[in-house]
Amino acid sequence: MKFILARKIEMSQIFDGNGRVQPVTWLEAGPIFVTQKKSEEKDGYVAVQVGFSAKKGKNVEKPQKKLGNFQYFREFKTSALNVGDKIEATAFEEGDFVNVSGVSKGKGFQGVVKRHGFHGGPRTHGQKHSEREPGSIGATWPQRVLKGMRMAGHMGAERVTVSNLKIIKIIPEKNLMAISGAIPGHRGSLVEVRG
Repeated sequence: MKFILARKIEMSQIFDGNGRVQPVTWLEAGPIFVTQKKSEEKDGYVAVQVGFSAKKGKNVEKPQKKLGNFQYFREFKTSALNVGDKIEATAFEEGDFVNVSGVSKGKGFQGVVKRHGFHGGPRTHGQKHSEREPGSIGATWPQRVLKGMRMAGHMGAERVTVSNLKIIKIIPEKNLMAISGAIPGHRGSLVEVRG
């Protein structure tokens, strides 16, 4: 299993060999370091903990200092690595297909039209201010709002995984990786790339 932590830089475009343009997202991928190894006997599961992106020494909490001055820590289920191992962008190859996970942009409190794609009411037939309202919620019986009813509410800021994205280009000396298409999150946000 291949994996790496990365920071989203920006979206851009690359021309392929046939002159066709491809939308890509540039990531600053790694290097990440294995900081801890979890075992079945001690922790009840098998995994490795990795650290990414340096943090100023004065901002590191005391219990965390033994793991290193990393800004981010994540766990991946594997036992093939040891503490101190370094993983770089070169672990992947151009043409590999990967799954990318990140936290989507937060959009605040949104109505049903934007959040769920409701059509709203017609502009005519006596409607005045209810073009973007949800309409009836169908609660004649059992005289309560059913669980899971799609309504207005908080939108975005949740973990999203996009599958089968192709690695278009890797620049190892700069730890850069260009992945086809869009990736969830704002610029500078943390993403997980898994192969």
